[in-house]
Amino acid sequence: MELTISHGTMGVRPPVTKPHPAFFELLGEEKFRALVNAHYEAIRESDIRFLFPIDDEDFEKAKEHAADFMIQITGGPDYFNQHRGAPQMVGRHAPFRITLEARNTWLKLYMPLLQNLTTQSGEPMPEEITRSFWNYLDVFSLWMINTPSH
Repeated sequence: MELTISHGTMGVRPPVTKPHPAFFELLGEEKFRALVNAHYEAIRESDIRFLFPIDDEDFEKAKEHAADFMIQITGGPDYFNQHRGAPQMVGRHAPFRITLEARNTWLKLYMPLLQNLTTQSGEPMPEEITRSFWNYLDVFSLWMINTPSH
């Protein structure tokens, strides 16, 4: 399955479509958290690691918050709202200098994880379901760009 990254422009916020709820249903919470964990571990070795906490405890909290948000956005339990309040993700990301390149790196680190994703039963995740999650990430991440590229 080929996943492509849309071109983005800082300040342009296209409409976002939530992922198909089957993504959470087929993946299950344990595998969903493992997906986010693997993404964050890849980030830790990437050129955007400076955007994330250095301290191990804070890094683990960031992983948990990210998984809670992604689980909620795909129709799972509203853990993020329970623990952090309304998402307001643009505001939460405002303190970080997120360029188009940083956003693209963040997305590229998800690509191999999604291409190899299996359901709770070990079957390959249906392509259309994976693509719905990817499309969400691709468009939603455009909203986070807040710093011009150099």
